[in-house]
Amino acid sequence: MPPILNAQSLSKRFGAKVLFDNLNFVVAENDRIGLIGPNGTGKSTLLAVLAGREDTDSGEVAVRRRARVAYVVQDSQFPRGATVRGVLETSLKSSNVLPDEHEGRIRGILGRTGFPDVHAEAASLSGGWRKRLAIAEAVVASPDVLLLDEPTNHLDLAGIQWLEELLADSEAAAVIVSHDRYFLEESTTSTVELNRMYALGSLRIEGPYSQFLEERELHLAAQQKAHESLKNQVKTEIEWLRRGPKARTTKSKSRIDSAHEMIGALADANQRAVKTTAGIDFAATDRQTKRLVEFEDVQCDLGDRTILRDLNLLLTNGVRLGLVGPNGSGKTTLLRLLTGEIEPTSGTIKRAAMLRTVYFSQLREIDPTLTLRRALAPEGDSVVHNGRLVHVASWAARFLFTGEQLNQPIERLSGGERARVLIAKLMLQPADLLLLDEPTNDLDIPTLEILEQNLLEYPGALVLVTHDRYMLDRISTTVLGLDGEGGSERFADYPQWEQWMRDRRKNSLAFDDGSTKTAAPSAASIAQDAANAGAPRTKQKLSYMDQREWDGMEAKVEAADARLSKAEAALADPAIASDGKKLQAAMNEQAAAHAALEAVMDRWGELAEKVA
Repeated sequence: MPPILNAQSLSKRFGAKVLFDNLNFVVAENDRIGLIGPNGTGKSTLLAVLAGREDTDSGEVAVRRRARVAYVVQDSQFPRGATVRGVLETSLKSSNVLPDEHEGRIRGILGRTGFPDVHAEAASLSGGWRKRLAIAEAVVASPDVLLLDEPTNHLDLAGIQWLEELLADSEAAAVIVSHDRYFLEESTTSTVELNRMYALGSLRIEGPYSQFLEERELHLAAQQKAHESLKNQVKTEIEWLRRGPKARTTKSKSRIDSAHEMIGALADANQRAVKTTAGIDFAATDRQTKRLVEFEDVQCDLGDRTILRDLNLLLTNGVRLGLVGPNGSGKTTLLRLLTGEIEPTSGTIKRAAMLRTVYFSQLREIDPTLTLRRALAPEGDSVVHNGRLVHVASWAARFLFTGEQLNQPIERLSGGERARVLIAKLMLQPADLLLLDEPTNDLDIPTLEILEQNLLEYPGALVLVTHDRYMLDRISTTVLGLDGEGGSERFADYPQWEQWMRDRRKNSLAFDDGSTKTAAPSAASIAQDAANAGAPRTKQKLSYMDQREWDGMEAKVEAADARLSKAEAALADPAIASDGKKLQAAMNEQAAAHAALEAVMDRWGELAEKVA
């Protein structure tokens, strides 16, 4: 059977910048290809070309007859007024799926995706839910190939695991651009890296991502050996040319031509061998004090919701604390307590005298109208790093910016470039305590590896919040897990926390917004529990009305849970908490939403018992 997508001799450039040249890329049945590479190598552009959304300068893409190609872009946007259900229906119509199949497919994907309200406006959803909807929009039409550009962006850890399960159950081939290394390991069967350091501009290795890392090292070692051999050959030929052959015979002319070809090949190899990675180097102070911050029985309430309860925590030099938990569980609140931006409701926080804290916010707060020059060096043309004066152009080059970009406004930079600007600014501030809130968003894998290495060498205390499971596992000396209900627990590493959460939620439903609720047991689990206990049971057929109610219970639970989550989010809003009338109304709504959820859960339990 021919491949589903067959791209041959693709070339693409923007101005003078070459993204890829004479690139071949094939997608066959059952392929799950992880597409990686440094920022700016053309990964997103290649996906757009494969999807037919963008033209190339040369080459062609052949798509197998009747094959469906679905494409999910990085930033998921939907038209105003379109509902969750409407987006799915539109996808089915545009894919020419038979009308008789629409309802079944929509129900199937909604059941897998867990939307609390199918009539909600798609454009008003949170980033995580918009990403889920964009993926559902692509999957519902049963495509032959899924093209996913950074699909884990905006998803929390539960959302990433949901996506892994969805892909595992899908029959579609997939090409996935991602910097999440654990996700690549779990979800791909081969890896393609776009990188100009390879002779062909790319390297493809079959097998999981870990196998790619091993075989890439072997490939690069062989390439380096060939490079050294070519250097020696060129050196020999240059010496021969300098001597000047006396007779310009056909043989000597041929050798001259060959020598020039070797020299050109060596120049190309030397250019490929130049590595371009950001020079990240966080600086610590010379503080001798080991105890930096200590929490004693700290509790933090927002409105009538307890975010943290009875928290005891000690941060000393060398501690690298990974902070994990569902969205809304209080990770950012804990960072704000550490900075002193907010005070605890009860308990005490002790800080070392003259403590210097550097905080990398996930909000990426930076004036988009500033030029890169002024963002990096607000008061002149130089910065001070480790006591040494560095010109802003050299400082920018360390973070892979060109001289031409210095006078461009920040708003023109990509997400990864903006992240590098913020890291460059933070590096100029020596710190005892380094707080990093989602620093990995938009960073490519080479930059992530440099960042990780520097954090491992950082002598101060570090608190890291990230959805990058690989970084958490590699960096953290201890993990503090928040359960979203005010509780917390310490673990030796991230996998221990993950297992703890699985055990806790074995009989719970978890949602992308971080909320949880105890789920009524399924009929199968009730029957199994009764069998294990040796208890007799009788089957009872549901009435028509009870069956209809049972079929719709999951949607009712999800809607009730979404209402409660919205009410709790309102209580956490500082604008509402500071207004007496609004606060009272929000508290009333939270109480009503909680009561409604309990009523729905009780009814679900009653029906589940009848089913058993």
